[in-house]
Amino acid sequence: MITRRSNKAFLAPLCLCLLAVLLTGPQADAQGANPPDPATDKRWLAVAPGRVEPISGLIRIAGPVGSVVDQVLVKANETVFAGQPLVRLRDQEARAQLASVEAQVAMRKRVRNKESAASGASARRKAEDAVADAEAAVWEVQSLVDKAVADRRAGRSSNADVEAARSGLKRARENLAQQSAELRRIAADAPLPTAAEGQLNVARSELAASRATLEKLTLRAPIDGSVLQVNARAGETISASAATPLVLLGDVSGLRVRAEVDERDIEKIKPAQAVVVRPVALRGREVAGTVSFIAPLVEAGRYSALGQRNMTDVDVVEVLIELSETGPLVVGMKVDVYFRQDAAAK
Repeated sequence: MITRRSNKAFLAPLCLCLLAVLLTGPQADAQGANPPDPATDKRWLAVAPGRVEPISGLIRIAGPVGSVVDQVLVKANETVFAGQPLVRLRDQEARAQLASVEAQVAMRKRVRNKESAASGASARRKAEDAVADAEAAVWEVQSLVDKAVADRRAGRSSNADVEAARSGLKRARENLAQQSAELRRIAADAPLPTAAEGQLNVARSELAASRATLEKLTLRAPIDGSVLQVNARAGETISASAATPLVLLGDVSGLRVRAEVDERDIEKIKPAQAVVVRPVALRGREVAGTVSFIAPLVEAGRYSALGQRNMTDVDVVEVLIELSETGPLVVGMKVDVYFRQDAAAK
């Protein structure tokens, strides 16, 4: 009899605990321990997994050709401007080729100058020379900008020096555009070039190609932004088909979310629709947003399924979410996007 009373005394609290779990389970779901199901929670039309990214998207900088990394010119968290060098690949061969072509251009120009200009061709010659000089000026000033950036990193110059060099590059490019327009205007009515003039023009075209080949070996930032990741190392051999970018950057002055909506829910999603973004790692935190873009393409999903966080065989449509504020979000965070019943943001 004593044993039976002991069993009853043990089972009673256990039953109460189980009852408490059953009663509090739905409440825990509602508070975010488990994501609510749109089928039962009528506030939401759909829910989709997503990731936070810069407002510009993630920009992956890769090498255009197989080569060896000569210099890495930036590090993570640095702010860069459009055109700033990020990585320089080994370029000795390209520089040697450029020097050879420059010598060819100089020789062809001397030969042309010994030849008297045909009637009406003098103005075209001057315009061609002006364009060539303007192209050379852009090339030289770009080198000055790169040197100013390198000196700033080494503490030998200031932001003002870099900005002055950039202003000079802008003026040089504007001058090139003006000279090119003038050449097109004059060439329309000028006589055909002589053999010497034609050979000089060919050599100048080869010079432009050599400069472009050399320029490819300096990887530059395509936009103003921040360096998010650097994977390049000096001395490494790279491949143009490598899956990992040498540098990852983006404009983090604003953030957005790239969500993957199940294709079965896409009819429920409209532009300007209000959403709530909830970071997976920060339960209880929310950021408001609106649908800014719906991709016109159905493709295989890349993100994890909501709640399970496992890949599923689901076809999805990418949807971009513009955020009203960044809140606690960080680039790369997993989030769940809840699409409201109301079609448009308030």
